[in-house]
Amino acid sequence: YGGLGLDFSYSIAVAEELGSIRCGGIPLAIGVQAGMATPALTRFGSDELKKQFLAPTIAGDLVACVGISEVGAGSDVANIKTRAVRKGDEYVINGGKMWITSGCQADWMCLLANTSEGPPHQNKSLICLPMNLPGIQVAKKIDKMGLRSSDTAQIFFEDVRVPSKNLIGEEGKGFMYQMVQFQEERLWLVAIVLNSLETLLQDTIAYTKERHLFAKPLLHNQAVHFRLAELDTKLELLRSLLYRTVALYVEGNDATTFASMAKLTAGRLAREVTDSCLQFWGGMGFSSEVLVSRLYRDLRLASIGGGSDETMLSIICKSMGILPSK
Repeated sequence: YGGLGLDFSYSIAVAEELGSIRCGGIPLAIGVQAGMATPALTRFGSDELKKQFLAPTIAGDLVACVGISEVGAGSDVANIKTRAVRKGDEYVINGGKMWITSGCQADWMCLLANTSEGPPHQNKSLICLPMNLPGIQVAKKIDKMGLRSSDTAQIFFEDVRVPSKNLIGEEGKGFMYQMVQFQEERLWLVAIVLNSLETLLQDTIAYTKERHLFAKPLLHNQAVHFRLAELDTKLELLRSLLYRTVALYVEGNDATTFASMAKLTAGRLAREVTDSCLQFWGGMGFSSEVLVSRLYRDLRLASIGGGSDETMLSIICKSMGILPSK
């Protein structure tokens, strides 16, 4: 379908490099296209759907988005309310989606919707939804504190009719398909955060070498260089966890627990590194002219998007036997 046919470790290598871009919005937008909206279609979609949606998305001719979150269901995916009712050879879709990355410009959406009245983990399906159909309203572009180069939309559906052949895989398996996809999404996010934070540390080292305070470079204060060394150590620990998790995943193992641990750590470390570095930049760090200010805002989403810190902790607790698995 136009891809290189490489395993997931290559996607992580790409994500790491994208993390060198001096903002979070562009890597996020590419990540949605490559690692969030398309994995389920790649694994479970029909050949016809792949030719219609996957191939042009890989080629860059179509922009994709993923429609999971709703106003009352962000990390709680099982609680979504959007419905797709089967009528003949069509699904009729009603509801809405919130916080949809690339939603203002997307050509199609990988939509998660309730397709039956069954249990919440067994009544959902994924559907390839062209975004130019009657009844789809992109209500607004959301004004965000960060990631401002990546558009985020609120979208409503009113009696939207889509062919039933646009179903990805089997009806009722959408929740499970999405859970598999979340492993890749979360690992992609970790990889982006790693290089972003590494770049920020190097920028901060350079700045504190040049900035003199009380007749010596700021970096020569033990409190500063010890703190930067601690943060760099934590980054390398996260990198090791990422590589171990990716290796397990590529070998065909369920890496949900380790992916959740990595995602949790990445979000919290992003907050810790950006906050500490901003402090060392002083008043300059509070301006919009420097990278630390942008990453302080952009990377804050790492503890929220793709499953909040609290969701990651719940997954980890279940794997430890602290909480019931269902």
